[in-house]
Amino acid sequence: MIRLAVTAVFFVLLIVATVVRVVALWPQPLPEISPPERQLDTVITQSESLPVYPPPRLPEHLQGRLNDANSHYETLLLQGLLLFQSGHVDQAIIQMELLTGLAPRFELAHLVLGDLLLARFTPLKTIGGAAPDVDNHHYYQRLEELRSEARARLHGYLSRMNDHQIPRALIALGDETPFALVIDKSKNRLYVFRNQGDGLPPQLVDDFYVVLGQQVGDKKVEGDYKTPTGTYFVTSYISSEKLPPLYGSGAFPINYPNEYDRRREKSGFGIWLHGTDRSLFSRPPLDSEGCVVLTNEEFEHIRQYVEIGRTPVVISERIEWLPHADWQAQKTVLKDFIEKWRKQWEEGELQAYLNMYAEDFWSAEHDYRSWSRYKQQVFSSKTYQQIALSDLSLYEYPRHHNQPDMVVASFIQDYRSNNFNGTMRKRLYLVKQQDQWRVLYEGGQ
Repeated sequence: MIRLAVTAVFFVLLIVATVVRVVALWPQPLPEISPPERQLDTVITQSESLPVYPPPRLPEHLQGRLNDANSHYETLLLQGLLLFQSGHVDQAIIQMELLTGLAPRFELAHLVLGDLLLARFTPLKTIGGAAPDVDNHHYYQRLEELRSEARARLHGYLSRMNDHQIPRALIALGDETPFALVIDKSKNRLYVFRNQGDGLPPQLVDDFYVVLGQQVGDKKVEGDYKTPTGTYFVTSYISSEKLPPLYGSGAFPINYPNEYDRRREKSGFGIWLHGTDRSLFSRPPLDSEGCVVLTNEEFEHIRQYVEIGRTPVVISERIEWLPHADWQAQKTVLKDFIEKWRKQWEEGELQAYLNMYAEDFWSAEHDYRSWSRYKQQVFSSKTYQQIALSDLSLYEYPRHHNQPDMVVASFIQDYRSNNFNGTMRKRLYLVKQQDQWRVLYEGGQ
C-alpha cells in the first residue's frame, strides 16, 4: 500500500513541478558525464534475459565498474542515476521505466522514477524530496528506509575502484575452494572472489548489496540483532520449500558461533545468508535479525559460487585492501610457518614443536599443559611419522579492537606412522604474539 501511495503521489505532483539533480545521494560531485553515443532506443543485451541501454560515457574507473557488473538490476539503477546526474533526464526516465518493468517490486526504482518525472518541473533536494506533508509516521519511515537503501547501494557500488587491491582476509585459497565470499559491513556489500590458482591473487568476479542486522557492531549475545564479525563457512543449503516466506528463495547457514566465538562465550545461532520475503524486492540496509540478506534474484545467482562445507564467508566491519606485493609477503610468511610446524611434528622434535603453540592454546579436549603431556606420550610411541598437507587455505580473521592478528588455516592432513594412519580435514587458528606466529587452536572440521 505504501508503494502504491508513494507512486501515486509522485504522478499527482507532476503538474506542479523545474530541472534538478538528486545531489543528496552523492558523497562528492561526480565528474562530467557525456551523453550516450547511440540513441537510447538501441538496446544492448548484457545477459540472455536482461536488455540494458548503453550507459553514459564515464571516467575509465566508473565505466569499467559498469562493464564488469553482474548485478543487472542495480546496474540499471546506477545508469539511470548517472544519466540523471549528467542532466539527461529524459534518457534517465527511459532507463528507469525499463527497470521498473523488469523488477516491478523494486520500490526504490519506483521512487527514483517518480523523482525523475518531477525533475522536469520542480527542484528536489533529495530522493523523495517532493513528497507531500502527510501526517503519517509509517509513510515517512518507509521513505527514509528507501533513501538509506539508495545511499548504501551507491556507496558500495562506486567504492570499488581499484581492482589491483586484494582483500587482506584472503591470504590463500586451496585447490578445492573455487570461490570465497567477503562481506564489508560498512558498505553493505558482499564480494565474490575466484581462486585463480597458487601464486595468483583471488579475482573479484561479483559483488552485491546486502542487508545486515538492525544493530551495528559484532554479535555477542543471542537476540542482539547484530551480524557477527568473523571467518565462517557455509554448512548447508535449505531450499525455499522448507522455509517460511520470510527467507525468500533459500538459505545458506554458516557455522556461527565458530570455535573462536565459543571460546569468547558468544551466544546465538541461526546466522544465515538468505533471500528476501517474496512480497518484497529488497530491504533497508539494517533490517535483519543478524542474517545477511540478498534479493532473491541475487541469492539464486550466488548459488553457483557456494560449495557446502568449503566456501568461506569472511564478515568484516571494514575490508582492508592490500597491494599485490604486501599480499604475497603475507602469504609467504604464513605458509612458511605452516611448513615449519609440519616439519617439527614429522621429525619428532617435541620441544621445538610445542614452542610453536601459544600458552593460551586450546582444543576440544586440551589446554596447553594437557596438550604438552598428551603429545609427549604420542611422540614417545613413534618410530617414524610422515605428514603431508594439501589443499591449504589461509584467511586472516577480521580484526577486533585490541585483538592480536589471527589467521584461520584449513587443510587436508594425511598422517602415516608405525602405529596409526589417517586422513582428515583440519583447522588451525594462528595468533601473532610478540611478533611471532603461534598455534592458538587445533581441531578437525
